[in-house]
Amino acid sequence: MNDTLASVPHQAARPGTPVGLAEVSRRHLTTLRSNIATWRERTRFRSQLKQMSKDDPHLIDDIGLTRQQVEEEIAKLPFWQR
Repeated sequence: MNDTLASVPHQAARPGTPVGLAEVSRRHLTTLRSNIATWRERTRFRSQLKQMSKDDPHLIDDIGLTRQQVEEEIAKLPFWQR
């Protein structure tokens, strides 16, 4: 049996029953962690794309992006990383 599901109280698993504050906080924390991981992944991708456009611009064509698309993605980096 899944440990996560086993730790959830039985009444919280039924639809229409109130969910405890701890459960809501846990969900918010999980969502926050997921969002941070996504932001880091996108930043890493944009940094790699920027480096690739400087070092090997012909590789941009190989991955199917135009120069304009690359510039738009690089512009999404924070100003201190551009």
